[in-house]
Amino acid sequence: MVIKGYGGGEMELFGEFFQAMQDMTLVSFAQHMVNGISLGSLYALIAIGYTMVYGILLMINFAHGDIVMMACYFAFFGITVFHIPWYFTFVGVIVATALLGVLIERTAYRPLREAPKNSVLISAIGASFLLENLANYLFSGRPLRFPEIPVLTQNIAVGGVQIQSICLVIPVITLLSLVVLLHIVNHTKTGMAMRAVSKDYEIARVMGINIDRVISTTFIIGSALAAIGAFMWGVRYPGITPMLGVMPGLKCFIAAVIGGIGNIKGAVIGGFILGLGEVMIVAFFPDLSGYRDAFAFIVLIVILFYKPTGLLGEKTTEKV
Repeated sequence: MVIKGYGGGEMELFGEFFQAMQDMTLVSFAQHMVNGISLGSLYALIAIGYTMVYGILLMINFAHGDIVMMACYFAFFGITVFHIPWYFTFVGVIVATALLGVLIERTAYRPLREAPKNSVLISAIGASFLLENLANYLFSGRPLRFPEIPVLTQNIAVGGVQIQSICLVIPVITLLSLVVLLHIVNHTKTGMAMRAVSKDYEIARVMGINIDRVISTTFIIGSALAAIGAFMWGVRYPGITPMLGVMPGLKCFIAAVIGGIGNIKGAVIGGFILGLGEVMIVAFFPDLSGYRDAFAFIVLIVILFYKPTGLLGEKTTEKV
């Protein structure tokens, strides 16, 4: 629908919006909401890994998206090559990805812990490129299809809405993971140590906290959540390539920043904002579907303009 007159492109855009509103039924709106919530849940789950590492080390783990990519390959080969049942593969992928996270922390980040932050940043980017090129060398750049798991890919009809069962599983897993993680952080000795390290790195060391163990545990938890997200991402979006983690990783980082990087609840909120926003912008503005990736950056700019620390972020002073 095109509205002619003053404003040109703006009027045409509003015309498309009103046309989409007229054509959209309650069923189609519910369908878009289901898709948006499932996508937002995936973003939230992966974004937690970014926010945890930053909360402890004040460092962005740019290899986190590529850890998601490697987890997808682990799952693919576990099911298709070694013929391990998917539920055992799921557990194995979590363990293998957690070990990969610890390996990256010990080789790329730990030796530079006392170095300037620019050095750590360069090392993080290098770890990301290493994983991408390693995957390209080992698995080739040819796209692979994530194995189909019938119990997770079957369609369920609910009041005329066709819902893939994985879309119901993803939000539940995300919320359960959030509850478990908040319990660990707020009600366990490990969580107390994490909070102490995040407040003051040096004082925590003087108080006898094993800094290396706390940081390794943080990477284990973040990588395990990335593995859970990667497995469900593969089921929902089956294509696997060495560059799979680049855009989702970037969006999940943006989700963490939007929510207030370092704040676990904020990362979840940011993930849902991005997921629902991406799906709804395609639903209401079909001609803008090619720009759906730009939505994340626009939301980031708008929110940081009004609240530089993110939605739930707190003002902090940089440690020197």
